[in-house]
Amino acid sequence: MSDQPGIAPERVGLDVERAAGTLRAGGLVAFPTETVYGLGADAENVDAVERVFAVKGRPSTHPLIVHLSGARQLPDWVAEVPDAARRVADRFWPGPVTLVLRRGRRVPRAVTGGLETVALRVPDHPVARALLTAFGGGVAAPSANRFGSVSPTAAAHVGDGLGADVDYVLDGGPCAVGVESTIVDLTGAPAILRPGGVTREDLERALGCSVPVRARSAVRVPGQHPSHYAPRARVVLVEPGQVIGHAEYLAAQGRRVGVLLPPEFAGGAGACAGQRVIAVPDSGARYARRLFEFLRDFDRHECEVVVASVPTPDGLGLAIADRLRRAAGSRSQTAATPGCSAVAERGDEVFEVGGAGCFDQDEIVGTKDST
Repeated sequence: MSDQPGIAPERVGLDVERAAGTLRAGGLVAFPTETVYGLGADAENVDAVERVFAVKGRPSTHPLIVHLSGARQLPDWVAEVPDAARRVADRFWPGPVTLVLRRGRRVPRAVTGGLETVALRVPDHPVARALLTAFGGGVAAPSANRFGSVSPTAAAHVGDGLGADVDYVLDGGPCAVGVESTIVDLTGAPAILRPGGVTREDLERALGCSVPVRARSAVRVPGQHPSHYAPRARVVLVEPGQVIGHAEYLAAQGRRVGVLLPPEFAGGAGACAGQRVIAVPDSGARYARRLFEFLRDFDRHECEVVVASVPTPDGLGLAIADRLRRAAGSRSQTAATPGCSAVAERGDEVFEVGGAGCFDQDEIVGTKDST
């Protein structure tokens, strides 16, 4: 059993039946999925759903994803199941893809943000599947963190962000994918509304057609606020070859700097003496799995600013780039470093900062990741 800050130890564990009972009673349960931890409520209990919005500080116009135990439940929640939805569900469920379809009559408008569409998925995590099976219904769940902040990929992160507001936490260990699900609009021609754990390339192979990424969607979906997934530190995005130079520039100004060092420049880590440096994994899957952990690490070390670059938008790089851009926020400006153009910058907070150092991406948790 974990000891989470702000959560009594007796409210953290692996008692699936207790968690299901909490949902039936209108309570909130944080539970693991393969992507991130979710903050779950009975999707048909409007009072419980409204409490999710209140606890997170989430605008009520932002829809929630309804989690199901299996694809067989899909027809119960939608007006119709188009062929494209069946193909995606057959190929990727259980897994990190969410389908946006026309909502069925049983879906409360509190879940959909007042829209006529509903977002649904079947998670691929044994604890989540056990909970959904025991509960028997749909569980509406955004990520288990305050609105706009870094998503939780471990049970301890839930306690850090939500504390006593959660009635029970199912501790299923760290999340395997690490970024949220891909959201696909299938109410018309297929389109990606949020990149995530299933790649655009895989979706296109499954559907046999091009699946564009809708940059600014008229359909409101989770994770599309311009500033999202944000650490307390200000995030600055630059070109890969400018990361070290811009970090040095900020450090020379007396700033405590966190650096996400691109793998092709890992040999230059020595130039970042006195800064908190994490070498980015050269695998997209490993980077996605650890991205939010890395951002939390910079906050733990009280970095004022994080310098990073976005990966190429192929495979999981598309989802990683999306999360980094939203962590940086919507305000774009030019960095003060000569010859260095910032993509985006977020935040004004300044913090007193502790120690720094240079670390391999595996060293911050003390174990090597073999996959």
